Amino acid sequence: MCGIAGWIDYGGLGDCEGVMRGMAQTLAPRGPDSEGFYFSDICAFAHRRLAVIDPENGAQPMYARRGEERFVIVYNGELYNTEEIRSELVSLGYGFNGRSDTEVLLTAYIAWGEACLDRMNGIFAFAVWNERERTLFLARDRMGVKPLFYYEYPGGLLFASEIKALLASPKVRPTVDAQGIADIMLLGPARRPGYGVFKGIKELKLSECAVFSEYGLKKRCYWQLRAAEHKQSLKETEENVAFLLTDAIKRQLVSDVPLCTFLSGGLDSSVISAVAAEEYKKHGKTLTTYSIDYIDNAKNFKASSFQPDMDAPWIVEMAEYIGSNHVNIELGTQELTDALAPAAQVRDLPGMADVDSSLYLFCREIKKNFTVAVSGECADEIFGGYPWYHNKEILFRKGFPWARSVGDRAGLLRKDALGGIDPQEYIDACCAETLALTDYLDSDGPEERRMREMFMLNIHWFMQTLLDRKDRMSMAWGLEVRVPFCDHRIARYAYNIPWKMKAERGREKGLVRSAMTGVLPDDVLWRKKSPYPKTHNPDYLAEVIKRTRALLADKDCRMTEILDAKRLAELCDDPSVFKNNWYGQLMTAPQVFAYLIQLEAWLRKYDVIVEK
Repeated sequence: MCGIAGWIDYGGLGDCEGVMRGMAQTLAPRGPDSEGFYFSDICAFAHRRLAVIDPENGAQPMYARRGEERFVIVYNGELYNTEEIRSELVSLGYGFNGRSDTEVLLTAYIAWGEACLDRMNGIFAFAVWNERERTLFLARDRMGVKPLFYYEYPGGLLFASEIKALLASPKVRPTVDAQGIADIMLLGPARRPGYGVFKGIKELKLSECAVFSEYGLKKRCYWQLRAAEHKQSLKETEENVAFLLTDAIKRQLVSDVPLCTFLSGGLDSSVISAVAAEEYKKHGKTLTTYSIDYIDNAKNFKASSFQPDMDAPWIVEMAEYIGSNHVNIELGTQELTDALAPAAQVRDLPGMADVDSSLYLFCREIKKNFTVAVSGECADEIFGGYPWYHNKEILFRKGFPWARSVGDRAGLLRKDALGGIDPQEYIDACCAETLALTDYLDSDGPEERRMREMFMLNIHWFMQTLLDRKDRMSMAWGLEVRVPFCDHRIARYAYNIPWKMKAERGREKGLVRSAMTGVLPDDVLWRKKSPYPKTHNPDYLAEVIKRTRALLADKDCRMTEILDAKRLAELCDDPSVFKNNWYGQLMTAPQVFAYLIQLEAWLRKYDVIVEK
C-alpha cells in the first residue's frame, strides 16, 4: 500500500515542486519506505511507498512506453490476480522487468485501456498520465477499500489518497459549509458517497473511474451489482461460498514482508485465521494472530442481548485450535482517550471515536513486527450479520437502520448551523439516493426487495465507514490491512442468494457458518455475533465527560461555533438526555462525548473555516 497525490493544470504548473513535496510529506506514514516524483509542464505526481511485493523493482512513479506514447502511473493498492493478468499479457507479447503488481497494472492499462478494470481482482486507487494525449485516468476499486479524493477547479485537478494532502495545496481551503456540517453532525462518522465534507473536496465512489482532460472531469461507474436468478441448491451455494471465501483468503496471503491476521474469536476473523494458519503450515510456518482487549474488561463486562459474552475465552480457544502464535494487546482508559485527537487527524474528520482510537493504537503495536495484516471486515454487510437484518420492525423502517438519532443530533446544533437544511429531509434524501441504485428481479417479494436495498445501504454507507476507519488507522503506521470478505466476486454472488439461504437456521450469517463447517470448532462456528470490542470501564465515560467539560470551558472552544453550548452543558450533566445511540451499537453514550472531543480536535487542527 502507498500514498499517492497529483496535480494537473492545463494553464501550466510553474514551480510546483514545493507544493508536491508538501503533499507527499502528509502521506509519509502511508509510505514510509521511499518517495518518488514526476514533473512535467502541466502534470506532477507524488508517491510514498510501502513496499510489500518486489521491493527492488516496484518504485513509483513508474513509466512505460507504447510506440511514441509514454505513460506514468502512481498506484495505491494490491492486485490479487497479478499472475493471471501477467500471463495473459505475456501471451500478447508484453515483457516485464520485475514482479511488482504496479508494472502489471500499468501494462494492463496500456494493453486494454479502461477495460483493464474488468480483469482486476484487488483493492486499488491509481492514476495514469498519458503524456501525448495529455489526459489523466483515475480509478478506484469496486468495493471502495482504497481511498481517492480530488479537488477540481477551472482548468485543473488535484487528487490524493487522503484529504490532508489536498489541504496541503494553496488551491484548497479548509472550509466547511452548512452541507458539510450536516454531514458531520447528522451523518457522522459516515460521509455521503462521493464527498469529503470540506467544500469542493470530493471522492471517487466505489467502482468509479474518471478521465480528466482540458474539457474537465468525466466520471463513470464501471461495475454494478445486478440482480440475477439464483438457481443453485443450498448445498451448491454452501460449496460456492466456501470456495470463494477460501480462495480470496489464500490470494491475500501473498506478501514479501511479514503477514499476520486479526483474531477476535468471532466467526469472520476465525475463518480467515484458520485458513491462513493451514496455508502457513503447508510451508512449515506458524501464523501470528493479534487481538485487542481493555484493562479491567473482565471485571466491568455486563452481558446483553447484543453481546452475550466476552471475546477473550473464544480467542484462546481459536489460537490453540489453529496453533497460532497469539499476541493480545491490552489498552487502558487514559491512552484510549489520549488517542482520540490523533485518530481524528489521521482520518481528517471526526470518526468512530474510541472505536477508531483503539484500532489506531492496535495497529501501532502490530506494525512493530508486521507490515501486512488480514482482517474480517465486511462479512456482516455482505452476508446479513447485523441485528437490523433480523429485526422486522427495524428492517422495514424508513431511513438508515443504524442511525435513529437524527432528532438528538440536530438538537445539539446551533439554530443557524444548518442554514435552510431540514435534518430529517436531508437524511431521507441521502438514503433515497442510494436506494435508487438497487437492482431487483420482477419475481422478488417484499422481503427480498428490502434485503437487496439493505445490501446497497450497507455496502455504500456502513461498510464505507468501516473501510475508512480500517484504511486510515492502519496506514497511519504503514500497516497494510487486507479484507478478503470484500472480494467483489463474493459480493456479486451474495447479492443474489435468497435471504432464506443467507439466514440459514435463522442465524446471522448462517450460510457462512454452514459453508465453513469443519474449518472451525462447532461452538465457535455457531457463536452469536460479537461486535468490535470496546472498553466497558465506567471510568472511560467519566473521563470523556471531564474532557468535554474542559473543552467547553476553554475560551478558544471551537465546537460552539456550530453546537449549542447550553445543550452541551446539559448533556455533560445528564448523558441520558441523548436518548438514542449515536451510530448503531458501536457508538453509545461514551462515544457521543468522544465524538465531541474529536470534533473539537479536528476544528482546531485544520483551522476549519465554518461558512455561514
